[in-house]
Amino acid sequence: MASSTILSLFGQSPIKPLQNHMYTVVDCANQLNDFFVAVCAEDWQTVEAIYNKISELESAADDQKQDIRLHLPKSLFMPINRSDLIHLLSKQDKICNKAKDIAGLILGRQQVMPKKIAADMKAYVKSAVTVAYEARIVIDELDELIGSGFGGREIDRINKCITKLDKAENKNDKRQIALRSKLHSIEADLPPVDAMFLYKTIEAIGNLADRAQSAGEQIQIIIAR
Repeated sequence: MASSTILSLFGQSPIKPLQNHMYTVVDCANQLNDFFVAVCAEDWQTVEAIYNKISELESAADDQKQDIRLHLPKSLFMPINRSDLIHLLSKQDKICNKAKDIAGLILGRQQVMPKKIAADMKAYVKSAVTVAYEARIVIDELDELIGSGFGGREIDRINKCITKLDKAENKNDKRQIALRSKLHSIEADLPPVDAMFLYKTIEAIGNLADRAQSAGEQIQIIIAR
């Protein structure tokens, strides 16, 4: 295979461990879907169990991150700038960090989700996690990019994946605006602290989607160099 031949010229590739890290990251973020289903059902035992799973995956991603950093080649013959890979790894890691933050905030005060926005909140979370999935697809193309010698066809393929990523993030932005508007319409009926906390939660979920988009778009920076 062309990729294995080219990568062999540079020694052991750090790309596969980095891609595996992204799989752990997305698995962690994906737990938020079931987490918010449980939150909306006020099933706090399940909420706590899923939070623990998120924590385990976030910790596993941290371990992977440290291992990659320790073993990342310092050779001048790496096909991708070492600092670019470190930035990509950091951006990936921030996704699962944010997922843990979101889950911890909700569980910490057992925030009840108003029924009038529960369905919208679950759809919004699902939309944010979809952005992470699209980012993973982009990063999955990285080894093929190297294997093709940064060929034009593979670059076109990655750019199409990034376009899908951007569309997913834009869709999430629109859901965020709609959800904020719906929350605004009922906030007078909520305790002020609850309303403020829900706005903060909405912002944090949007931030998770932004971080996922940033990770995927780091590939464009790599291509540009």
